Amino acid sequence: MRYLFLLFIASICFSCKNEPKNPDFLIGKWKRINEDSTKTTFETWNPDFSGIGYTLKDNDTVFKEILNIVTIKEKQYFKVTGVNQQPTLFAVTELTENSIVCKNDQNEFPKEISYWLEEDKLKAKVANEDFAVDFVFKRIR
Repeated sequence: MRYLFLLFIASICFSCKNEPKNPDFLIGKWKRINEDSTKTTFETWNPDFSGIGYTLKDNDTVFKEILNIVTIKEKQYFKVTGVNQQPTLFAVTELTENSIVCKNDQNEFPKEISYWLEEDKLKAKVANEDFAVDFVFKRIR
């Protein structure tokens, strides 16, 4: 009986993974460092996982998107608003302490959005089967 109890407790401990619930590594203000010198792109993530991405050219905003990590029916999504007429949801398929992968196979581009922390840089990739855009950001705040 004692053996079964210990086995039960051990199985509970091993099944309890220490997986992050949110991509805390995103929080902060980031500036893109791998684009041409005529534009400047920023991404800001707040502690509530709301954010904004925007690109400036000659002090004019030429691109803007509202970003959120949301939970719908106990599933996490990366929500992008402002690019298409309706918000686009990407299911969070992988989440670690330093990375997140989100997918929406129904979306034309991108089908996948990935972020990961590499040393002191935030890297991101938006991609489909035929094309990808890589982003490298440095933290500015």
